[in-house]
Amino acid sequence: MRVSAVPAAAEAAERPSLAVISAIGLGQILSWGSTYYLPAVLAVPIAEDTGWSLGWLFGALSVGLVASGLVSPRVGGLIHHHGGRPVLAAAAGLIALGQIGLWLAPNLPAFVAAWVVIGIGMGAGLYDPAFSTLGRLYGEAARPVITKVTLYGGLASTVCWPLTAVLSEALGWRGACLAYAVIHLVLVLPLYLGVIPKEAATARSTAGATAMHPPGHLRPDQRFAFNLIAVVFTLAFAVMTVIAVHLLTLLQARGLELAAAVALGTLIGPAQVGGRLVEMAFGGRAHPIWTLLVSSALVALGTVLLLLAPGWAAGAIILYGIGSGLRSIVRGTVPLVLFGKEGYAILMGRLAVPTLLATAAAPMLGVWALEAFGAEGTLVALSVASVVNLLLVLPLLPVAMRPR
Repeated sequence: MRVSAVPAAAEAAERPSLAVISAIGLGQILSWGSTYYLPAVLAVPIAEDTGWSLGWLFGALSVGLVASGLVSPRVGGLIHHHGGRPVLAAAAGLIALGQIGLWLAPNLPAFVAAWVVIGIGMGAGLYDPAFSTLGRLYGEAARPVITKVTLYGGLASTVCWPLTAVLSEALGWRGACLAYAVIHLVLVLPLYLGVIPKEAATARSTAGATAMHPPGHLRPDQRFAFNLIAVVFTLAFAVMTVIAVHLLTLLQARGLELAAAVALGTLIGPAQVGGRLVEMAFGGRAHPIWTLLVSSALVALGTVLLLLAPGWAAGAIILYGIGSGLRSIVRGTVPLVLFGKEGYAILMGRLAVPTLLATAAAPMLGVWALEAFGAEGTLVALSVASVVNLLLVLPLLPVAMRPR
């Protein structure tokens, strides 16, 4: 039995993609800034006010990331069946609810529980669901759209760190959390509902065909590539999260003063944006697997250079920043081009599980490595992992070049 309806892509074409890009992009800035980047600014004020340990405060973020990873497959299925509009809108509501929980938290367990709610909102509202939404709306033409959304997302810390500091100074840390809840409810939620096209039901296959090829089904010849991509993304995000969290410690261990280390750390954001601008200008002409290869090579080169030539730390950080900026793009574009639009949201949900779990575990793994091996030993481990990650991309090249 078939249900006639307007395809999602056709409805999306009626609305200028710039409006959709801007809505999702602004939502990404505020979602990342009020969740993943929040403890960097508020952890110390919270600890001073409550007496809760910094380890637990940052650990609450890790708990949220675990929750995010665990719900990702379900989120992918919801986007596949209902489109991204209601899922992203629900994410805004969940993040707001979690922020209200932080505002009210009378004790540490309640604070951690609020982060579980925020984590579910992260799983439904950060990059992977946003990319899945764009993939459903625009199909393989979503590649440049995804790139533009990552340009917005790259500004999250630049915009929200100062905003969070101002809110905390004016309202206290609890008031800052409540302010972010209000922002999500009065700005992000209406923006998603008002701008992102509502996807109508698409034509459904017969029951037998659906059972034979369920959504997100991978042919036997695709499973190797999918599993290898999962490994590559997971290892890459583990390495990049350790560097992001512990970069200042690693730089100071290489002989830099704190002020110099902070100054060098600020190079990462502009480098990420610069890499994404280059991809937006020239990347559409080539298969995104080449962008993945370049990203992996630059991260490896930057990490190895930081280990072997600390005097070239600025160049190493710029190379690393460009590579990490490109990684955010290929996270969405490589699976879309390799496996196609059909079932894309479900596959993205599956890929998000190990990457988010690795992101949650990486900060503590970094602490363990620094304590066990010191800064130089940690850099050696990061360099080896980055080179291994680069080598793992190579078997994907012939798979990507094969006609689909």
